Amino acid sequence: MAKFFDTLTPLIKEFISQQKVFFVATAAKEGRINLSPKGMDTVRVLDDNRIMWLNLTGSGNETAAHLLQENRITIMMCSFTEKPLILRLYGSAKVYHPSDSEWGNYIDQFPALAGSRQLFDMKIESVQTSCGWAVPFMEFAGERTQLVESSEKKGQEMTKVYWKEKNSISIDGFPTGI
Repeated sequence: MAKFFDTLTPLIKEFISQQKVFFVATAAKEGRINLSPKGMDTVRVLDDNRIMWLNLTGSGNETAAHLLQENRITIMMCSFTEKPLILRLYGSAKVYHPSDSEWGNYIDQFPALAGSRQLFDMKIESVQTSCGWAVPFMEFAGERTQLVESSEKKGQEMTKVYWKEKNSISIDGFPTGI
């Protein structure tokens, strides 16, 4: 049975810290709904109503574009281990780029990863847990390295060129803030 909370409880914070993958959902008024998987050591709990994650260079930048239009976001995490649980975080988010002053206040909380593109600072308005009984058991086999290796190979300047060419406009034609 689903339960709602106004804040992140200590048990929920612990659950978040153990997750290897999470999913981010956003939508603009028009166009596609975006649902993106995220991984690696890129999420941090800042307080009882805030989390932040480090977003790496990818083929798109839909989350940032959507938040500029409709500042609403949902994050979902689910347990693939012995104790079943689905966690949904509902709220709004701010986007910080390397050129923003806020970037320097938070980036040291994350590992230094080539291709670090944005920080998403999410204000949590509602927390929901549910059973997760239909989620299969799965074992973590390791992190993929291709994304970071690709950015390392490009180097910082060519990665910025990639951002302008591939990440500055969403697939629906919306600006992303890059």
